[in-house]
Amino acid sequence: MDTRTFDALTESMKSAYVAGLSEGAVPRPVIMPLVRGELVGLIWLRPVTSGEDALTAIASLSNIAAAANADEIVLAWETQDVATTCQLPADGPSPCLNMVHATKDGHTLHQFPYTEGTLAGTPEGSASIAPHWQPAPTPQPDAKLVPPVQAAVDYAFTPLELDHPSPFGVTVVLMEEDGYNLRLTEAFAF
Repeated sequence: MDTRTFDALTESMKSAYVAGLSEGAVPRPVIMPLVRGELVGLIWLRPVTSGEDALTAIASLSNIAAAANADEIVLAWETQDVATTCQLPADGPSPCLNMVHATKDGHTLHQFPYTEGTLAGTPEGSASIAPHWQPAPTPQPDAKLVPPVQAAVDYAFTPLELDHPSPFGVTVVLMEEDGYNLRLTEAFAF
């Protein structure tokens, strides 16, 4: 992936965090598979319950990448959100937008820590929060990832063995039925 593409995905995720925090929540984990440098789309985590369901659902983000035969992925998540939802200890900076860029040959973890600043109150009387981005640490090749993210990275490059004429199409339908939010690019929409 070229730097310009990764930078665009990073800015997109930072914008999503600005919007999400202003509404009181960080965005859910999201996977962005790429095929020959072309973005397949953004696939956001389905609603989950804490614990095993969250662990499984995050790992299952990989299904769309595997079905598309992605040659690289970017997966984004927030440190404390995933730790709390998966009932795991928080590892690394928090609060922090994490983005892992992975291929079948390895991965690099990019971290974008932030502090939360309070903005003016909303008409409903609650305060709005905005991220104040802090200096990013150096990207970490082959860094330790939280277990469900590591599983998603591993499975993203494992071919799906589906007895169906359109493995990608049926995966999209099944993920949508499970509650994942898929935003496919025009080239991959059907």
